Amino acid sequence: MVKITKVKSGSIFETKESYSRIVCVDDWIFVSNTAGRNYKTREMSTDPVEQARQCFDNIEGALKAVDSCLADVVQSKIFIPYVEDAKAVMEYVGERFRGIDPQRTVTCSPLGAPDFKVEIEVTAYRGASKAEVEEITISLG
Repeated sequence: MVKITKVKSGSIFETKESYSRIVCVDDWIFVSNTAGRNYKTREMSTDPVEQARQCFDNIEGALKAVDSCLADVVQSKIFIPYVEDAKAVMEYVGERFRGIDPQRTVTCSPLGAPDFKVEIEVTAYRGASKAEVEEITISLG
């Protein structure tokens, strides 16, 4: 039997917009698009790299709630509305995902409000961090 777990963070938007911070389907973990707002203080830096740092802190906290971690991430989607911020944000993302190397999509398009400089969505597989990894290099073109 499939087990589905839905994790709520207490955000009023989860109720108003009817979504969960995380949905787990057995060991698959789907983390909703996550902004760079500190959920405890409600503060958000105007610096895009600081927002990215907070995104990762928020994601790590959510993953911990379902006995997972950042090293279990297999897919990432990075949303950066201002293309001029992309280089700095992606350098930081690269630091945080170093050695994890998930599949990645980066999109530069508007977000829900102009003060959002980055949002990150991930998919994880519980236990992926302990799996044997085969790395294959291919030639594209």
